[in-house]
Amino acid sequence: MGHAGGPANDNTLNSRLYIGLVHYPIKSKDGGIVQTSITNLDVHDIARTARTYNLSGYFLIAPPDCQIELLNKVIGHWSGGFGLEYNSDRSEALSLVKVAGSIDEARESIVRQTGLKTNVVITDAKTHQDLRNITCNSLQNMLKLYDSNFLLLFGTGWGLAEAVIARADYILEPIRPLTVHSYNHLSVRAAAAIIIDRVVGENVFIEKRT
Repeated sequence: MGHAGGPANDNTLNSRLYIGLVHYPIKSKDGGIVQTSITNLDVHDIARTARTYNLSGYFLIAPPDCQIELLNKVIGHWSGGFGLEYNSDRSEALSLVKVAGSIDEARESIVRQTGLKTNVVITDAKTHQDLRNITCNSLQNMLKLYDSNFLLLFGTGWGLAEAVIARADYILEPIRPLTVHSYNHLSVRAAAAIIIDRVVGENVFIEKRT
């Protein structure tokens, strides 16, 4: 996967931050590999968060199947005609949603669109002892300093498969390490909102005011 490039020409954090919700490959409760279902709440609510923070795109990552066909119909409904007229705010948020059959496909789509290297950053509820570990502040600084994109991945089910973690460029710190509190089971929608705010947060709104 990618690696951080040279100094950035555009210091707008959100313009180079993309997010992805991974539905495959995902760990099951017993440690196997499964594909999770796409849910309406995850699609709409995370899209609204992405739009609020002016991110450049939100990828739903799952192999092509009937779920994807249904998802494309839902997005199409809200992107034009009655759906657009009925709720233009929802339409605006869903305009960020893209479908990718794999993480590599999502990353390559960003590279084609922007011409920039794209680094994959994974999130996990547990702490990893790894040289690739970064904090939210570190990711924010990378967005400011480097002329490259970052694809921030969130898992579903019981988390991203180990193969995904092994191939990532960076591993983001947990929101609340288990050493701080024994309960650590946020919904993916809540986790996405918290992490996105920590990474771009006030910088987005400062940019809007200037």
